[in-house]
Amino acid sequence: MTNLGTESGLFYQSLPVFSDFAKVSDAAAFVPLPEDWTLLASDIVRSRDAIAAGRYKDVNMVAAAVVTAVLNVAGRMDLPFVFGGDGALIAVPPSLVDAASRALVSVRVMARETSALRLRVAAIPVAALRRAGADLRVAKFELSRGNNLAMFSGGGIELAETILKDEERVEPYRLVEPDLVEPAPLDGLSCRWEPLPARRGRMVTLLVRPTSGRVEELSGILEDLRGMLGIDLTGADPASAPVRRSSLRFRFPPAGLTLEARMVGWKRGRWRAYLVGLAACAAFVVGVATGRRLGPFEPERYLHQVALNTDFRKFDDTLRLVLDLDSREREALTGYLAREEASGRLAYGLHVSDEALMTCLVFSLEDNRHIHFIDGADGGYARAAQDFKQRLSAVKEPGATA
Repeated sequence: MTNLGTESGLFYQSLPVFSDFAKVSDAAAFVPLPEDWTLLASDIVRSRDAIAAGRYKDVNMVAAAVVTAVLNVAGRMDLPFVFGGDGALIAVPPSLVDAASRALVSVRVMARETSALRLRVAAIPVAALRRAGADLRVAKFELSRGNNLAMFSGGGIELAETILKDEERVEPYRLVEPDLVEPAPLDGLSCRWEPLPARRGRMVTLLVRPTSGRVEELSGILEDLRGMLGIDLTGADPASAPVRRSSLRFRFPPAGLTLEARMVGWKRGRWRAYLVGLAACAAFVVGVATGRRLGPFEPERYLHQVALNTDFRKFDDTLRLVLDLDSREREALTGYLAREEASGRLAYGLHVSDEALMTCLVFSLEDNRHIHFIDGADGGYARAAQDFKQRLSAVKEPGATA
């Protein structure tokens, strides 16, 4: 078990939590990450090409593997992270930098050898981000007891992503592969649910950023969504949430189990990982069919918690959402976004699909420790980010109107 003994190392663990998502608009809720922490950043090179080839699930799994590997190295230490669909970032204290960096490099090699995906990786000190003019502040949003999501402000996440993709700027922080790479610790990573169909109309993957850069501006945006569009994102279980008990679909054997086994079983035995996963799936089917507890698995409790423990709404200077919206809501939303973009109040990117995808981290059923990453199908976040950049570029072009 990793030593958790320093005050800096326990920083995130000891942060107070909030359960009302409206709190993301409260600047006072965000606390600066300690100067001696490091942000581990990853991004899949040419992810749009992989997505265009229909490999968006592979892309999501590699991004989720980054978070899984570092959290496994951390043991029971709580760490702030963000899943971006085609990449992920996770902050670690000094005591974890070396071990977490090795785990991240291992995921990079795994992605290349199992999926032919190239992963950029870097370890960027929080102090370096501050010297470059950004900050990294974090708040802790509680999904359910013991399961939290980090919210970030200060511009540090965006700067880290910019540095990661710049060959010159990333050089001091680049992680180098050793001659011998240990297997990535991916216990808990799973890919077993079928795509989540939209129940109300279409799945909308949305990025929204106040042009002022001030988190306080989110309050007005969230209020507009609720008042003008009838979309309330602040409650524990909003109607537009993409995961419902009725939308959860499971087949046996799961279509994604082969992909899961390929990654989790890398260097450890693909067939062994497949058979272990198959046995767990069989127990799941029996438990759900009978309603009876099997060991630590309580079917009703778990299915209820799955819907709560998803990251369909989050904030890292950009509000990131995956929502199940009917036609009236979509029309009202696109009209609102266009007006607010034209007024210069916000920037946004949008992608619409028929389904959402869910990639899972299940660390302990007994302790109810599981988080589920949501992305729109067909490359939801990656395509929304592309739309975001194109819209932002159009506004910045000479002669363009705000």
